[in-house]
Amino acid sequence: MQITLDNPPSAPGPANGYYSQVARVELPGAGALLYLSGQVADGADLTEQSRGVFETIDALLRAHGAGLADIINIRTYLTDITQLPAYGAVRAQYLTGAPPTSMTFEVSRLFKPEALIEIEVVAAVTAVPAPRDAPGPE
Repeated sequence: MQITLDNPPSAPGPANGYYSQVARVELPGAGALLYLSGQVADGADLTEQSRGVFETIDALLRAHGAGLADIINIRTYLTDITQLPAYGAVRAQYLTGAPPTSMTFEVSRLFKPEALIEIEVVAAVTAVPAPRDAPGPE
């Protein structure tokens, strides 16, 4: 098993620089699991912040050959659980397939005082067959 820690340049960098945003765990012959650190975004309200978070998550996943449809687990931290319907409306715009496993928590605050939401995900990337060097038998 190989583990790669990454901060892809295609997504905003970590807020304080002291962590990796993606941990890629290679599963020999079976693809990889991507563990994303919790993501926050700037914005005037929860809806705007939620959109920013999903855009960042999408960029991080794409940097590793995955997309939002590959998310298998999502954990959401809200500073006000009464805002769950607003978050749910945004989430439904970004996660349009079968819903991943999910947990949502209300927390008193996040590391960034103006942050209203933080989301972390796990995604599964399927293995890509290795290219063949020579044509097979006919």
